Amino acid sequence: MFIIARTSVSTIKANYQHLTGADKKIASFILSNPAAASEMTIQDLAENVKVSTATVSRFVKRIGWRSFREFSLGFGGIAAQTDSFFSEIEEDDAPSVVVDKVFQGADNALDATRALLKDQDLADAIKLIKNAHTLSFFGFGGSSIVALDGYHKFLRTTVQPQFHPDVDIQLMQAVKMTKDDVAIIVSHSGRNHDTLMIADQLRANHVPMIAITSYPASPLAKKCDIVFQSVAEEVNYRSESMSSLIAQLTIMDSLFTLVGAQGARTQSGEGLLKDVRHAMATTRE
Repeated sequence: MFIIARTSVSTIKANYQHLTGADKKIASFILSNPAAASEMTIQDLAENVKVSTATVSRFVKRIGWRSFREFSLGFGGIAAQTDSFFSEIEEDDAPSVVVDKVFQGADNALDATRALLKDQDLADAIKLIKNAHTLSFFGFGGSSIVALDGYHKFLRTTVQPQFHPDVDIQLMQAVKMTKDDVAIIVSHSGRNHDTLMIADQLRANHVPMIAITSYPASPLAKKCDIVFQSVAEEVNYRSESMSSLIAQLTIMDSLFTLVGAQGARTQSGEGLLKDVRHAMATTRE
């Protein structure tokens, strides 16, 4: 239940900057009064925010929940929760306490992100990746870490991956791609100008795109075929994107494992793994 409770709040935070009008009023009320909101019916919430129940129902669906009932279950036990793990680091905090807070933030990001991964999205992504002529990774800044990690991992599979950190080379890479290729684009905000430029080029070439981002309503997410959302609670002592990075790396690792595990059962996949391991073994004493 702890996982769901944090996921419910996190989905509101992830979508907040893209909300307008009544949706933003509902979100602001819930974020300011999570304990009270957790005990409200849809009628209670509508009355407190001064909107209709239909507006609340539409809001819930827009941020990724199937019904208000499912959404309200996401607040189960929230009144009993505290923000102790996510509070500011105090001056007299022992190193072990600081580390505990950092690890709790990472744990929360992973739990909340896992709760949002949909089996159908994973199945569709794996199908695209396995059938891709080439699999290209795109990302800048902190996101380039996730893109490089994906490239490094998929080199161990029968998939043909490619990645380069330079923005101009990434753009040229995008220009050469076709509908037979697949792109995985990583962006915490989903609003980076260079990332969107590349996404537009890929879309013009009809390249299937998979996004890994913290904001499912971002411009990048709207351009992509499949979106995997990384979730992280905002904390005062470090950037939200740091926990999001951990979640994004784990999404990438999950995609690799799903593809790699299937490929390892084939003769070509098994042979490739042996060759890679043998080659790497020669670099070690």
